[in-house]
Amino acid sequence: MFSKRPGKPQDRIDSLIGAATRIEGNLNFNGGLRVDGEVNGNVVAAPDEPSTLVLSEHGRVNGEINVTHLVINGVVAGSVTASEYLELQSKAKIIGDVHYKTLEMQLGAVVEGRLIHLENAVANKEV
Repeated sequence: MFSKRPGKPQDRIDSLIGAATRIEGNLNFNGGLRVDGEVNGNVVAAPDEPSTLVLSEHGRVNGEINVTHLVINGVVAGSVTASEYLELQSKAKIIGDVHYKTLEMQLGAVVEGRLIHLENAVANKEV
């Protein structure tokens, strides 16, 4: 009767980038990743595998993000692609275009860019 919502990110986090940590360069990962620090580069999950990225309130990514499940409560300066599920929490700020399949956006979240639904983007390319 009560089921878990489809498309919700997995609860498992395999790696953590701490609040005092800054990564210079692109970051590729599998599984789950939580970022409390800063990444100056692109954050990309392994293709064709479920992945979850959680960007905490103190986290920041200066670059593109490409994952299946994404939860943001920090700042992203770059385009974002969440192929399955995107949750923008109240302190989220994205400066760039957002590509998503399913979107949950809380009051206070800010997007300075375009919101592009992935199914619509595919349909527009075929026309």
